Amino acid sequence: MEQQQTDGGARKAVFAPVDSGARVDAVVRRIGDAIELGLLADGEQLPGETELAGQLGVSTVTLREALMALRQQGLVVTRRGRGGGSFVSLPDTPGRERLLERLRGWSPEELRDLGDHWAALSGTAAHLAAQRTEDHDLDQLRRTTEELRKARDTSARCRLYGRFHVELAAAAQSARLTREQVALQTEVGALLCLVLGDDEYREEVADRHRSVISAVQDGADASARELAERCVRDSTARLIALRLTL
Repeated sequence: MEQQQTDGGARKAVFAPVDSGARVDAVVRRIGDAIELGLLADGEQLPGETELAGQLGVSTVTLREALMALRQQGLVVTRRGRGGGSFVSLPDTPGRERLLERLRGWSPEELRDLGDHWAALSGTAAHLAAQRTEDHDLDQLRRTTEELRKARDTSARCRLYGRFHVELAAAAQSARLTREQVALQTEVGALLCLVLGDDEYREEVADRHRSVISAVQDGADASARELAERCVRDSTARLIALRLTL
C-alpha cells in the first residue's frame, strides 16, 4: 500500500543540496534517512538522475554511486524501460528482538543525552514555529497527527511520530533544524516501536501532538516549546525505563 507523500518544508529539506565532503555517503544518508522515516513514500518514484543530481548539488556520477548503494541496502529499486526509474522501497521494521538488542547498545546515560538533544531540537522548532507560521502551514502536522491517531501498525506509528517532529522543524522554516531532525529520527525512531505498540500511549502521544499544534497556532511560543519538550522527554523516559529492565 502506497503512503501519502509528505509535502512542505520537510520534503524540501530531503532534496536540498548536501553538505560538502563525503558526497556519496552524504547522498546515501540523506535519501536513506528520508525513506526510513517515511518522508518519501513506499513506491514513490524519485526524480530523474539529472534532476535529482541538480537538486542535491552533486554530479550524476556521484548520484549513480549513491543510488547503487541504496539499492544494495534494499531502500531503492530500479526498473528499466518505459515507465522505469528509481523507486522507493520501504524496509520492514526490525523485529522486537532486534530492536531490544539495538536498545541494549545504548546506555541509560546515552539515551538521556540523546533525549536532551532531541528535546532541544523539537522545543526550539515549536518555539520558532509559533512565531513564524500561518494557520495553513500547520495542515501537514494536523494530517500526520490524525494518521498517528488511527494507525494500528506499530511501524507506521513510529514513522508518523518521527515525521511529526521533522514537520514541526519545517514549520519553523529552518532547513538546518529540519535536517537535524531527520538525522536524529533515524537514530532513535525505530526504537520507539518498543513503546508505541501500546494503544493507550499512542493516543496519549497524539493528544500531545495536538496540544503542540494548538499552541503553535495560537502563537504561544513558550507553551509550544514546553509541550514539545515534554512529549520528547516522556518518550525518552519510557525507553530508558525499558533499557533498565534488560
